[in-house]
Amino acid sequence: MAAALRWLRHPRSRLVRIPAGIALIAGGVFSFLPLLGLWMLPLGLLLLAADVPFLQRPMARFALGCVRALNRFRAWRKRD
Repeated sequence: MAAALRWLRHPRSRLVRIPAGIALIAGGVFSFLPLLGLWMLPLGLLLLAADVPFLQRPMARFALGCVRALNRFRAWRKRD
């Protein structure tokens, strides 16, 4: 999995990354179907943010917010 993500993040993978991001966003729209879900929407936006400048700042804020929430959860879990 790590090798696939590393390959997707490489600049030469742009021709695969953009359609994959669009496909994930489209799958997120159909989240009422069994295999598809809302998890696909932010993942597709994160993939597109690598190539679309106006998405970079909001997606960076989203990613940092997720990391902070995960850290708060871990700290809360340790207390109990």
